[in-house]
Amino acid sequence: MRPISSFVHARVCACALALLLAALFLPMTAPRPAHAQNLSSFDRDRGREMLDVIKNDIKKNYYDPTFHGIDIDARFRAADDKIKEATSIGQVFGIIAQTLIDFDDSHLYFVPPGRSARYDYGWRMQVIGDKCFVTAVKPGSDAAAKGLQAGDEIFSIDGFEPTRDNHWKILYAYYALRPRTGVRLVVTKPNGEQKQYDVVTKITKLKRVMDLTGESGTSSQDINDFDREAEDAESERRAGSRQVEVGDDLLIWKLAEFDLSDAEVDDAMSKARKHKALIIDLRGNGGGAETTLLRMLGGVFDHDVKLGDIKRRKETKTLVAKTRGDSVFKGNLVVLVDSQSGSAAELFARVVQLEKRGTIVGDRSAGAVMRSKLYDHQSGTESVSFYGASITDADITMTDGKSLEHVGVQPDHLLLPTGADMAAQRDPVLAFAVSLVGVKLEPEKAGTFFPLKWRK
Repeated sequence: MRPISSFVHARVCACALALLLAALFLPMTAPRPAHAQNLSSFDRDRGREMLDVIKNDIKKNYYDPTFHGIDIDARFRAADDKIKEATSIGQVFGIIAQTLIDFDDSHLYFVPPGRSARYDYGWRMQVIGDKCFVTAVKPGSDAAAKGLQAGDEIFSIDGFEPTRDNHWKILYAYYALRPRTGVRLVVTKPNGEQKQYDVVTKITKLKRVMDLTGESGTSSQDINDFDREAEDAESERRAGSRQVEVGDDLLIWKLAEFDLSDAEVDDAMSKARKHKALIIDLRGNGGGAETTLLRMLGGVFDHDVKLGDIKRRKETKTLVAKTRGDSVFKGNLVVLVDSQSGSAAELFARVVQLEKRGTIVGDRSAGAVMRSKLYDHQSGTESVSFYGASITDADITMTDGKSLEHVGVQPDHLLLPTGADMAAQRDPVLAFAVSLVGVKLEPEKAGTFFPLKWRK
């Protein structure tokens, strides 16, 4: 359940296919996508090689040997024919990506080669309920200078309407497949006013090839650049995992990803045991490691608890979280989820809900709970491209006999922030959760607990 990046953990739905194809393949009147250069025969052949390697990975490792009834050879043969007619690298990557998207599987997707630049759009968006909002704007960005604000409801992105079904596809296209030098947004302000913004992307050039071998005179600088990029990314990710004590009675634990060691989980639970109530905020948490999931469940249940049955290609087995015994947290438990809570985050929330161990608050979760493994490869010798695919190796059926895939967790209390809440940096969801455990917290104060820390 280890995600490659959180934005890909949302459900895939064929009804939004036309929007995705248009976003990937058709010219726009809005700012042009980057990397629209002519396709060389070398790059075309490399794309066909990637397609073939991924096909073989799926044939060998996909959990369903019938591939949901798809004729996999015919499907990939058709994709190969399209690559022969492609005119840009972006189109090639889009064809490979679409071939996997058509499986309608949240954890099966193409991971394209990295780019020689970092694209910083300067704003974030999220589906809340059935609407899409700007949730944050980076200070000093072009978006901020032009007046885009948190709480603006997004009507269109480069002419296409974002929905709960196609939201992840837009992020996938803009961040992974074909980053844009600029984006045209039409938004509705919290006061009802509609505005259009042409927002320019900040592009930071990186080395196309980094020498990390120590064999050239520039290797030291290359390694420093590589380390700095990794540290910046890690700092932004880790900043999303924090804890706040509210008096002596409550600990609020914001967890950005299920990526903790057993010792780190145990330390958090040890801290929680000093309080009467624990709120675990899994909003925006796209999932992570199964080991972290099991350890966390074992830390809040005083008995072994069954998650469900894991169905692999050749076997089905029961997945059980072992209790930590005397080391468990036994107080009041509330779990927060939203549309970006996926995979392990959803499983944690649903087990708590099914076992009546605690209360779930927030928005319906992503509905992306398959198990997957990353298969990575490299293409070329002198000019090397690293790519791969996340391939689903198991499905899970919960103890109620149902799967969360394409369904998600329906909270016990459905509570959605408004555009005005986001504009004012209020967090009514967390404030309500706090009230459930007998503590008073104003939404304005709750909104200050976990501010977004932008990557430098």
